[in-house]
Amino acid sequence: MSTAKITPPAAALSTTIKHLALRPRPTRRYFTTRITVPGFGKRPKNGLGMAMCSKASDPLEVCAKESLTTPNKLGDCPFTQRVLLTLEEKHLPYDLKLVDLKNKPEWFLSISPEGKVPLIKLDEKWIPDSDVITQALEEKFPDPPLATPPEKASVGSKIFSTFIGFLKSKDSNDGTEQALLNELTAFNDYLQENGPFINGKVISAADLSLAPKLYHLEIALGHYKNWSIPDSLTYVKSYMETIFSMDSFIKTRALREDVIEGWRSKVEG
Repeated sequence: MSTAKITPPAAALSTTIKHLALRPRPTRRYFTTRITVPGFGKRPKNGLGMAMCSKASDPLEVCAKESLTTPNKLGDCPFTQRVLLTLEEKHLPYDLKLVDLKNKPEWFLSISPEGKVPLIKLDEKWIPDSDVITQALEEKFPDPPLATPPEKASVGSKIFSTFIGFLKSKDSNDGTEQALLNELTAFNDYLQENGPFINGKVISAADLSLAPKLYHLEIALGHYKNWSIPDSLTYVKSYMETIFSMDSFIKTRALREDVIEGWRSKVEG
């Protein structure tokens, strides 16, 4: 089992600074010191949400796919990156346990019989599925808030499935490229009217879910189909450029080579 301890940077990202405007700015020591706090998880009476997030007694254990191309590096799972981005944005320390999914160790199968990642340990229970994990993190650590309003939560949600359809397609006339363009155009129009992010001017859970998928889309389609998002979709391209340049995104993204290798079976299968 490869284990890499990752402690998120203390400074809030510029894109999320509005989340933290009324909260004390944490120092780096805040997140490296382990503190045991009775009743952890409840809202502090003083209303300073960041204080609660800084009191995680121990780093949260997270199981993730190990790189296919480089030992001891994070693998190419966009769903895992979503979870890690959530932890980073909430300033929660975590221990990353990298798992070779081609040769799953017994310790991993004992906690994940289906052998899937991501997996996180909360309240002494191992929780699978990025949807469930991110919801649990939002409930247990509500500050800074990342929840997306229900009416906006599905924005851009069909982009990933249409990307996969186009990537796997062997027929240039089967409509899969146009289906993807339709979804990207709809997202571009939404951002033009409501952006720069899905929930307006602040990063939310919906962005942390979509951005890793767009990262995979850009790399995989560029490599396997020599295809890129049209320059006319300026709001989508600006959205990607902004999020891809965030420190937390750079820290948790997979290697380009891993993304390419990870999609190979879809293309060749």
